[in-house]
Amino acid sequence: MRAVERTARQQAASGLAGFAAVPVTIVVAVVAAVLTALSSRYGFHRDELYFLVAGAHPAWGYVDQPPLTPLVARAATAVFGHTPAGLRVVSTLACAATVYVVALVARELGGGRRAQVLAALATAASGFVLAVGHMVSTATFDLLAWVVVAWLALRLLRTGDGRWWLALGAAVGLATLNKYLVGLLAVALVVAVLVAGPRGVLRGLWPVAGVAVALLVAGPDLWWQATHGWPQLTVAGGISSDDGAENRVLFVPMQIAYLSPLFVPVWIAGIRHLWRDLPWARSPALAYPVLCVLVLAAGGKSYYALPLLLVLTAAGCEPLARWTRGRWRTTVVAVAGVVAAAMSVLITLPVLPADSLSVVNGINAEQGEQVGWPAFTSAVAARWSAIPAASRPHAVIFTENYGEDGALARYGPAYGLPAPYSGHMSNAGWGPPPDSANGPVLLVYQDGDREIGRHFTGCREVGRVNTGRDVDNQEQGARITLCAGTAKPWSALWPDLRHYY
Repeated sequence: MRAVERTARQQAASGLAGFAAVPVTIVVAVVAAVLTALSSRYGFHRDELYFLVAGAHPAWGYVDQPPLTPLVARAATAVFGHTPAGLRVVSTLACAATVYVVALVARELGGGRRAQVLAALATAASGFVLAVGHMVSTATFDLLAWVVVAWLALRLLRTGDGRWWLALGAAVGLATLNKYLVGLLAVALVVAVLVAGPRGVLRGLWPVAGVAVALLVAGPDLWWQATHGWPQLTVAGGISSDDGAENRVLFVPMQIAYLSPLFVPVWIAGIRHLWRDLPWARSPALAYPVLCVLVLAAGGKSYYALPLLLVLTAAGCEPLARWTRGRWRTTVVAVAGVVAAAMSVLITLPVLPADSLSVVNGINAEQGEQVGWPAFTSAVAARWSAIPAASRPHAVIFTENYGEDGALARYGPAYGLPAPYSGHMSNAGWGPPPDSANGPVLLVYQDGDREIGRHFTGCREVGRVNTGRDVDNQEQGARITLCAGTAKPWSALWPDLRHYY
């Protein structure tokens, strides 16, 4: 009883409503149950297969990412099993934590229990949240990290207590170990605070201490990148030059689609609420357009700015809670929420038969990338078995991309296949084959890429991949080519085979 009274006194002193723990936990439990039930549908995503291979080569950094996601993938499969369901336990937990934290954000912004539940429901019904909760990706943990950073920043802004800089620095440091994008969030928030205030939180030694903590936590990966020539900058530049124009054109519509078109009035109300009713919290409202400008300038993907849009949605849940006091308005919001959730589930989760994925693949191509990897491996294995047994000790399987490499690494041993090689992303750092492996070479690459064959001799196509599903994904129709050997020894050829996109 005394503990309850003490908590009530603390809440009253802070000016915040009590946390709606029970209803928010129910929302979280439902989301976790749905994700768990669907986690074994289809199969591994190509990125998940890459994370499994990268996790088997632990390091403080990789050419295309920091170390956190591959190491989490390794730990998850070691504990829960080397299956899609086992791997995805951690993405389910990250999604559940994200829903909790967004509800806490709503509370931090003055939202009562009703607003907190609405924030949890909106988060749980978001297509992007469900998509990254279904499978393990860097975006899975990036989303959680960003909303945690935003929540801690709001506590700092509301209380003015500089000690929150230490927690904020630790959160930013951990987020950096997963993805460097959190740096854009930090820049956007600092710029927004300088413009909209309260500027007092940027004075004194606490901000310096927070930055020091962030650098201390992220230091090993930053050191790895520095000593390896900052390869991630090369990867980011390739992504921008390859997809930058398309990303800029689709930036606004895809953000609306990823979150849910039905939530647009909520986050617009959130911006208005922050600017008009919460002067101390104006900076997050300003940080969002600043962040969008930074992402657009870099040619980044539209979902990079989505976590901050969730914060604005949480801010809009208090005005929404006030608006829904009447019965008919409550009904309108409930119906809109159900429709938004149904649309998100259909587009982002594996609820359709695999042969029907063309319905949603144009909006969310990641669905199709989870289909067909066992069939892909079987097709490669059939061509490998056609190589004379006497030639196999010197033969090599070389794949164009990390998804193909990861699939053969995961499913190949059951067919007696050797470990594959690839020059894509970090795979290049784990090769090359020995020069004594002078052929034949079984070359696997996506249809349309004819450049790769110039590095090999005596090549002839021996097969195509057919996943057996009516899914237009990257590996459907992939070419399998048998080459007599390499144009020059692997050690000399390897720099030419390395590629980042």
